[in-house]
Amino acid sequence: MTSSSIPREATTKWRLKAIFTGSVGNLVEWYDWYAYSAFAIYFAPVFFPSENATARLLNTAAIFAVGFLMRPLGGWLFGSIADRRGRKTAMTLSVLLMSLGSLLIACTPSFASIGIAAPALLLLARLMQGLSVGGEYGTSATYLSEVADSSRRGFFSSFQYVTLIGGQILALGVQMLLQRIFLTPEQLAEWGWRIPFVIGAALAITALYLRRNMHESVNVDSKQKDRGSVKALFRNHPARY
Repeated sequence: MTSSSIPREATTKWRLKAIFTGSVGNLVEWYDWYAYSAFAIYFAPVFFPSENATARLLNTAAIFAVGFLMRPLGGWLFGSIADRRGRKTAMTLSVLLMSLGSLLIACTPSFASIGIAAPALLLLARLMQGLSVGGEYGTSATYLSEVADSSRRGFFSSFQYVTLIGGQILALGVQMLLQRIFLTPEQLAEWGWRIPFVIGAALAITALYLRRNMHESVNVDSKQKDRGSVKALFRNHPARY
């Protein structure tokens, strides 16, 4: 069984701190997710050295799309972990996986260096990120609603969507800074496109540290082996007509 682990005397300050640690990882994960699309035009030739620019972008977009296929699986996997091991564990693992995915993209050599292994590693990284984002979305929404007080649950839960859009804005902001101020188009195409993924990995590690010290929102009875399973879902929450 699960029960709330939130102290009865929890203050607004306590809840805001929990909301911050719960949503900051969401911001970082969506930044990493959108950084791929923001800089695809620069790294597409690195992994797909075709003479046709459209073909390169389509190949890169195909890998981007594959990440979406992993999101339902991530939602199921991390949702199960959240029910069995706690929200904190699931959210910590989620942001760790995103960090590893971003770091892998940043460090993967070009097609010219390692051949077909380059796009294969890019695909692996996006599969990891898709799994992570899928797990983050549902788990963070659950956590934010649980740590909020009943009179302001809608307001506190809204930070999930605020940080989702914030991650997109942050990715575009980094793109604009690199394009307009710090690097030339040639530098971006050669090595500068790796910078946003290094930033994403560093931010994810910071979020990982914050989440290691976050408050758990539920007490989980790990003895119930089927908690978080589809079987338990239909048994405990039968359809009502």
